[in-house]
Amino acid sequence: MTTTESRPTLRFEDPDSQALYGAIYEAALENLLGTNTVPFGDIHARSGLMDQAVGMVRAGGGYEQPWTRDATINSWNATSLLAPALAANTLWAVVEKDAAGKLRVQQDSQQWDQVVWTVGAWHHYLVTGDRDFLQSAYDVVTNTLDLREQAAVFGPDARYGLFTGPSFFNDGISGFPAPMADGIESRGSESTSYPDVVSAMYLSTNALYYAAYTRAAEMADTLGRPADGHRAKAAAIKHSINQHFWNPRTGSYNYELMADGTQGAYQEGAGLAFALLFGIADGAQASALISHAHRMIWGMPDTYPHWDRYSSAEPGRHNAIVWPLVQGLWAKGLAKHGDLEGFATETRLLAELVRDSGGFWEIYDGNTGAVEGGYQGATGVLKRRWDSEPDQTWSATAFIDMIHTGLFGMAFDDCGLTFTPSLPPGWSDVTLSGLRYRDASLKVTLCGTGNVIRSFELDGSPCGEFGVPASLHGDHTIDITLAESPIQRS
Repeated sequence: MTTTESRPTLRFEDPDSQALYGAIYEAALENLLGTNTVPFGDIHARSGLMDQAVGMVRAGGGYEQPWTRDATINSWNATSLLAPALAANTLWAVVEKDAAGKLRVQQDSQQWDQVVWTVGAWHHYLVTGDRDFLQSAYDVVTNTLDLREQAAVFGPDARYGLFTGPSFFNDGISGFPAPMADGIESRGSESTSYPDVVSAMYLSTNALYYAAYTRAAEMADTLGRPADGHRAKAAAIKHSINQHFWNPRTGSYNYELMADGTQGAYQEGAGLAFALLFGIADGAQASALISHAHRMIWGMPDTYPHWDRYSSAEPGRHNAIVWPLVQGLWAKGLAKHGDLEGFATETRLLAELVRDSGGFWEIYDGNTGAVEGGYQGATGVLKRRWDSEPDQTWSATAFIDMIHTGLFGMAFDDCGLTFTPSLPPGWSDVTLSGLRYRDASLKVTLCGTGNVIRSFELDGSPCGEFGVPASLHGDHTIDITLAESPIQRS
């Protein structure tokens, strides 16, 4: 199934840039809006809010369902802008009603990741301005947060002011060091089979809780609904993250905090990206963690370094290995904080990985760039090598987001769409045409190099706002000239 939405086109003046970035962007659009757009299915209609005439986005070639985290990330990365009705349907596909008819994010075996939905839902509203969507989304968010606050498992640990449960998308035990996982991973591959993982606290998960409470407060403000203390709860979690995860010795955030207070001074790529994107890290912390972050040859790894039971020859499925999902989040964070070179490198690496492998695979070897599913225990056997699934949607939307949020610097709020581009040296002038934003169609051209706007013109006239209002209608051109001076964005 393919959506009927018109697709934007990306054109670089330099033929080499077009052959790499332009071609991969076009392939990513086809992955999202063609290959991985599937028909509506009754099994996903538990919210009562899906449109049967509209499809939904599956997780990828090896995963026929949307899944909570995949539905959210793909909408946040790309779908809400490119195909709003498809994005809404996909977000509703992972929502259900309880026995009393209250909306909530689906309750499955991976409940720790439910609150990520809030980030995607708020972004969808900012992109589309759909208040009907926001009304129902706010009910989902508040009901889901209530469930998590009251949960005995994957709930709050009052001693630390943080939430327990595995890290963001690391449902496999390979994402966790000993003592949670013994040398042979004897409890199998599921991270939730290990009590120490269930009771521990992780950077990315708590960063998402901070974002969820922040977004919930913004939703309440927009709708004129009671805020229910969301903003205060967000502030408390941010404080706890910086108190318990920030490590002055390493100049970065730790990965884990065990229930007994033991700290794990490891690196988690998604957690560091969230710290940048959600404003958990202040300016000095952001600069420090960026400079101290360890990247592998082919990009930012999921977790690092290798746990003792893994190696470069046999990398863990969630350990010292490259997921394009993480690359995309990290690149977006780097662009936000003015690291033009880092953003350019991560984007180039993903483009080359896709070009050289012939598709958007789920996972790649961080040292060789080969398609690699990694190793992870199952039924007590360590050396089971997993597949890296093909046509992974969030690998494709990660690249789309590198272009939209990174290269063109798109940011959405209630007032409209703004641009803070990051055009690396050697990429050449570039134009994104046919970009639909609400009731407008935009043609955006970047000239020069750098991440400082020297001039911004809307339809040929200078514009000091560096953006367009949400009320814009019809066809418009935007011309942005950039300078090379560094800039730090907050």
